[in-house]
Amino acid sequence: MTGPGRHQRDAAIARQGRLVAVVIMAGGLIAIIAPWLTNILGLPIRFEMLFYLIALAAFVWALAVSYQIWRKSRTN
Repeated sequence: MTGPGRHQRDAAIARQGRLVAVVIMAGGLIAIIAPWLTNILGLPIRFEMLFYLIALAAFVWALAVSYQIWRKSRTN
């Protein structure tokens, strides 16, 4: 594929890639600060586990979207 169609597809793939990067970063940050945040706010341990589950969901979502990006980039 050449021309403007390819440029639009590449731009869409790049946008998705940036979104995946932001989600991975946010998930990692949530996982890192979960113990500190629950301690500072005085929350029960179940909230820390909730933060970990949110981070895990972000990583699973990012993996699924990364696979879709990979599939899109492989098609002509």
